[in-house]
Amino acid sequence: MNLMILNPNSTASMTDAIVTAARRAALPTTAITAVTGAFPAPASVEGHADAALAIPPILAAIRAAERGESPPSAIIIACFDDPGLLAAREVARAPVLGIAQSAIQVAMLIAARFSIVTTLPRSVPVIEDLVQTYGASHACRKVRSVDLPVLALESDPDKAFARLVAEGRRAVTEDGAEAIILGCAGMAEMCKDLSETLGLPVIDGVVAAVKLAEALASGGFATSKAGSLAYPRDKSADKLT
Repeated sequence: MNLMILNPNSTASMTDAIVTAARRAALPTTAITAVTGAFPAPASVEGHADAALAIPPILAAIRAAERGESPPSAIIIACFDDPGLLAAREVARAPVLGIAQSAIQVAMLIAARFSIVTTLPRSVPVIEDLVQTYGASHACRKVRSVDLPVLALESDPDKAFARLVAEGRRAVTEDGAEAIILGCAGMAEMCKDLSETLGLPVIDGVVAAVKLAEALASGGFATSKAGSLAYPRDKSADKLT
């Protein structure tokens, strides 16, 4: 099984951390290929403009991989904004998973209510919209922020962990959360320690996506090419002569 993981931002060290978490969760027989976002991808995705810049390299990488000798069995977009997810499904035959949708689906299978803890406050409304899109508003009690930029997760992990613990405890006491979702791929390495500290399931979207991707690929599922997710049309024949 060939699993392709796309880090939409251009920070290679974050790609390495994502791959470490993915390999820890993946089956021994799963081969993982990781791609870091190319220009004009931003150093981190923190808003709609960043996401828009990240999408063209994502689509280009998917097209190139699917034309290769060993096309991916499944593809993961490892950013919690799920940037370009539907566009990626249009250009891919393999299943394409976003880590936000994957984490939310897993949370609804193991808990009746959950909260999400993300990085900056500006990411909160983006994630709230995703929760609604994915039909999980009834189960998601709150989207919370630790008020740290994405890159601070790497530069000051101790501070980030302390804030995640504090916000996680508030989610339990104030929201009645039965599980916590980490709202950034850069938090993946902290998942296990957070779960032990908080005493409840803490869900990392990278791990959730890896396990769902393996299940879809082993089941022989592929992205539908009927209707809205059909390959983009070739416009060359539309030109007037």
